Amino acid sequence: MHIRSLKLAYFSPTGTSASVAGAIAQGCGLEAEHIDLTREPVRAHPVRLGADDLLVLAVPVYSGRVPVLLEGWLKGLSLNGAPVACVVVYGNREYDDALLELSDTVREQGGAVVACGAFIGEHSFSSTEYPVAVARPDAADLAKGQEFGRKVLDTLNGLDSAQAARIIEVPGNRPYKELKPRGPLDFIAVSDVCVECGTCAELCPVGAIVDGAYTETDGSKCIMCCACIKGCPERARTMKEGFATDIARRLAANCAERKEPVWFF
Repeated sequence: MHIRSLKLAYFSPTGTSASVAGAIAQGCGLEAEHIDLTREPVRAHPVRLGADDLLVLAVPVYSGRVPVLLEGWLKGLSLNGAPVACVVVYGNREYDDALLELSDTVREQGGAVVACGAFIGEHSFSSTEYPVAVARPDAADLAKGQEFGRKVLDTLNGLDSAQAARIIEVPGNRPYKELKPRGPLDFIAVSDVCVECGTCAELCPVGAIVDGAYTETDGSKCIMCCACIKGCPERARTMKEGFATDIARRLAANCAERKEPVWFF
């Protein structure tokens, strides 16, 4: 089948999902339109595709699921039989039900899932003290992403239409992993080396840090993506000792063995 356009949609507070999506686009060999769902205003705009538009949809795994804040945007997709490559990026633990959930949602919105992939990115809680999948996706991961992109295009070239693609089975469970309710989060410390440059507010995908109050974080909005921590040029933001560092400590101890990208066609 002929592909008229390639659209890359990704939610990527720390850049890992965007990097994987970019590598996949390179493998496809098509010029891509970027839909950066990390930016809050972008998530307010619905997307409508045609049957000859290819969508690469890449999201991080949060607690074994697709990020909750993407639910509205995903449910607003109008896919009209468009071919979709579903991709999740996880921090070297497990991707649990996220890939299944993403592919189910795409089908519910009228898309034809032609490929699924799970790639690894540095964990949001990774730090010098508690390293987890540091600097991933690395060169080998991105090469895999390009290979995945080539396979996606080869698959489509062998079809009359995306609807002719076979149903892809991916790991996961229905009902999906339960997301436990939580109260406001308080896990970020800001030291006195903060120069109030505003980088943290620019990076926050949910507006939990507002202009003029850069040393504060709204715990009722925070999604623990840690973009503000990883992106602070002064390293003024860190995780407080407590539940978050406990998780980071366990991840560093139990998820040190390198996992590799996997895909399903």
